[in-house]
Amino acid sequence: MVAPSHTPLSSGYSREREPSGDEPDNEAGAAADPGWLPVAPPLKGRGTAWSVAHRFTRDAHEAYDDGWGTLAQQATEETLPPDTRVVEEHVKSIIAANDSPDISFDLSINPYRGCEHGCIYCFARPTHSYLNLSPGLDFETRIVAKVNAAERLREALMRPKHVPKVINLGSATDAYQPVERRLRITRSVIEVLTEFKHPFSVITKSSGIERDLDLIAPMAAQGLAMAFVSVTTLDPALARILEPRAASPARRLKTIEALAKAGVPVGISVSPLIPFINEPELERVLEAGASAGATSGFSIVLRLPWEVNPLFQRWLDEHFPDRAARVMARVREMRGGKDYDAAFGQRMRGQGVWADLITQRLRKALVRYGLDGGRQVLDTSQFERPVRVANPAQGSLF
Repeated sequence: MVAPSHTPLSSGYSREREPSGDEPDNEAGAAADPGWLPVAPPLKGRGTAWSVAHRFTRDAHEAYDDGWGTLAQQATEETLPPDTRVVEEHVKSIIAANDSPDISFDLSINPYRGCEHGCIYCFARPTHSYLNLSPGLDFETRIVAKVNAAERLREALMRPKHVPKVINLGSATDAYQPVERRLRITRSVIEVLTEFKHPFSVITKSSGIERDLDLIAPMAAQGLAMAFVSVTTLDPALARILEPRAASPARRLKTIEALAKAGVPVGISVSPLIPFINEPELERVLEAGASAGATSGFSIVLRLPWEVNPLFQRWLDEHFPDRAARVMARVREMRGGKDYDAAFGQRMRGQGVWADLITQRLRKALVRYGLDGGRQVLDTSQFERPVRVANPAQGSLF
């Protein structure tokens, strides 16, 4: 699909161009060269200032003076930092099945759509396109909260056909992003899993998970829970522009320590690994995680599906103009000359000399720091459905 030729920007202006006719029609094609767009200034605390048009965009309109002072009002509003808005959603189902051989879990729950952490590399950004929202700024400022997640989960687990398999929380968007402090949807989901003795894992880059240790630690003691903490870099300056609203690297290491002290098996994820950006830190991050108490680790190379591609390249040009071309050349080297290859078996690690070297470095570092024990095998045999007690006020029919 050809990228829209008219792309609105968050700064209130736009620029048009005529399609060249040679835009590639694939996932990497959504990456079309963003260089023709004027660069909006970065927004403090946001991963991007660009409301990138998504692949389902149908049209866009130029602002015009309607006689009501709209243009002046827009100019005033757009000088303010964008706020975060939460939309409540009542979902029909909450458990998603996974059929990818690249992923270690079969089932997942994501209590939220969109993520306020604003990680520029987030592979989940394109999912906002299905909501007719921008995978750019909207993804981190328009958060959809699945407020009936616990209710739907309980219904799913009560069905006789449900087969207990490990459920991962936060595989797409962080289950402990800032709005969770108030809405507590993730906690309500863990409460249900605890009630059913259902095994689960959590992956997060937030210290918010520590709030729920009163639930997670007892489940871990029964072999029913484990956690992964994502630590992309130890450099706070890099983390600030790479993951602007996530916990600092030092705070995440403290979270690993807190989980480990509570008896929760915890792994460290150095993902995504970006050539020449955080890739040189791979061994140092794993060592820090092991020192904090992690017992396993893994890493996934950078993925640039759909609209993530132009967003990331624009971020590169803005923050690392001296090495942007070099980074993308290495990315294409491990993707068969493309910006991204979604093929199973390749998308998580890439291919070629550089991908093989990273695999070797990772394997050796895991052994060196005692992180090669593998992930905790969680127990599915304890799963049980609570006995439904009839309402005594209704009496008995017999």
